[in-house]
Amino acid sequence: MFDNLTDRLGSVLNKLRGQGRLSEENIKETMREVRMALLEADVALPVVRSFTDRVKEKALGEEVLRSLTPGQVLIKIVNDELVKVMGEANERLDLSAQPPAVVLMAGLQGSGKTTSVAKLARWLRETQKKSVMVVSCDVYRPAAIDQLRTLAAEVAVEFFPSTTEQRPLDIARAALEAARKQFKDVLIVDTAGRLHVDAGMMDEIKELHAGIKPVETLFVVDSMTGQDAANAAKAFDDALPLTGVVLTKTDGDARGGAALSIRQITGKPIKFLGIGEKSDALEPFHPERMASRILGMGDVLSLVEQVQRKVDHGKAEQLARKLQKGKGFDLADFREQMEQMANMGGIASLMDKLPGMGEIPDRVKGQINDKEIGRTIAIINSMTPQERRFPQIIKGARKRRIALGSGTNVQEINKLLKQFAQMQKMMKKMKGGGMSKMMRGLKGRMGGAGGMPPGGFPF
Repeated sequence: MFDNLTDRLGSVLNKLRGQGRLSEENIKETMREVRMALLEADVALPVVRSFTDRVKEKALGEEVLRSLTPGQVLIKIVNDELVKVMGEANERLDLSAQPPAVVLMAGLQGSGKTTSVAKLARWLRETQKKSVMVVSCDVYRPAAIDQLRTLAAEVAVEFFPSTTEQRPLDIARAALEAARKQFKDVLIVDTAGRLHVDAGMMDEIKELHAGIKPVETLFVVDSMTGQDAANAAKAFDDALPLTGVVLTKTDGDARGGAALSIRQITGKPIKFLGIGEKSDALEPFHPERMASRILGMGDVLSLVEQVQRKVDHGKAEQLARKLQKGKGFDLADFREQMEQMANMGGIASLMDKLPGMGEIPDRVKGQINDKEIGRTIAIINSMTPQERRFPQIIKGARKRRIALGSGTNVQEINKLLKQFAQMQKMMKKMKGGGMSKMMRGLKGRMGGAGGMPPGGFPF
């Protein structure tokens, strides 16, 4: 997300970074380029105008013009204004009502409501330790109810059954009663996709809202619709008292216009981002972290939270103890590292949050892809336990057998073994000089053999 905007803003602001002095003329020129970058990102025109006007006004103030590092001060102003546009701080779900707290999900057709219901249910269960029930009031879309039943089983939450013959309000009331009897903390209600111009469907959801009185009414919208997402959210807010927005499919949106437009146009906060297809691909929206990402400064806090949540710390400690005792790092350990990385959303997800990624050449970034992780795991799975422990025994005939078993070729086996040898050297340094030696070894080695940093990303 924001790839194009990050590249454009990065090149514009880098010109200013080292300048000893800013003038009204070069600030005006910079703002013109920032305006173009935002419009290309499909940010709504009123948002672009107010943003650039505010930045320009502050940039021409004495603080910037008299500063010893005016370029850096201007970058800070741009960062602060981006945060303001997106909403200052993360706005949490308000679940303080008497249980069960009801969350109503509304939105257009095809925006990803049903999958967002399952993702939110999983997030509430795993991170907030809530007991959750989900129910589908979508009596129009074929198999919508079955889809939610399947997803509820996948994320291990309670599913309340419904049929297409029932009225949505009757379904919701029955689910609310069942959630009370089962002492559930949260009931998430999935609704049918509807257009705001469809008066009959809008009346139906108004009746549903009045009947179950949700504490949170979330508008689910596809980020790839750009500023139209903000306009749709505003139209829904005119009919329903929305409390927030869930922005879906952000992993496929390189522009980010919706995220930058919604808050200012609707006054409603973005509460969550859908960042992939898997049921754990949902994260709370933090404006300050997103602004940092847009400006190419990474998002280390989200990365740390991701590691804490998804890395198997028991296995990580086991590996650390093994290395401290001087026992060799083998291909089974390497496979475990690759699996941990896949659990965290893959290389693309990690790179998006690392500072300075905008400065890595596109040629190198293009080499680093998540297919490489799957291929690496497949190759190691095709080896015998002895080969994983002693890779030096893997010669001609063994390489051909492993290539055949993993659907790869001998060149790829050679590439992996070379990559593993590099990581093994680094891991040996862990025994003597600790992490500092290993970090020095890692420095400047992005984009090595096999399309990944040599040795991957150890956890």
